[in-house]
Amino acid sequence: MIKRFLLAVVLILAAAPAFAVNPDEVLSDPSLEARARALSAKLRCMVCQNQSIDDSNADLAKDLRLLVRERITEGDTDKQVLNYIVSRYGEFVLLKPPFNVRTLLLWGAPALLILAGGVSLIIFVRKRAGQPTGSKLTADEQARLVELSLD
Repeated sequence: MIKRFLLAVVLILAAAPAFAVNPDEVLSDPSLEARARALSAKLRCMVCQNQSIDDSNADLAKDLRLLVRERITEGDTDKQVLNYIVSRYGEFVLLKPPFNVRTLLLWGAPALLILAGGVSLIIFVRKRAGQPTGSKLTADEQARLVELSLD
């Protein structure tokens, strides 16, 4: 009994992202719908920002899903649909922005941060290596050291 309940919960949770696309949005042609879903997965929800418009329940995401389907039914290619949406919302709407001069900092920032951290760590370690550790010898310890070195 518990296994069946857990299986039902897992199946419901696995289908959760599919709940974002409403039945009234689905195109009647399965091939066009597949294209629309593939394009929607590439576009960022401007409200949620970490979800594609395919996964988001926001009103703006719904409007963008409808716009994608409208452009597809008008005969646009996938590239034309993406270009149309990017021209209106900017490259931020793409979940994976292209690598170009404008997005160079976006793509290079992780490498720059790792490099800066590594250089900072090397500088910190070298500064600490030149500094003495511990405290100065007391007069008794200094005298004992002199005694030992004379022997």
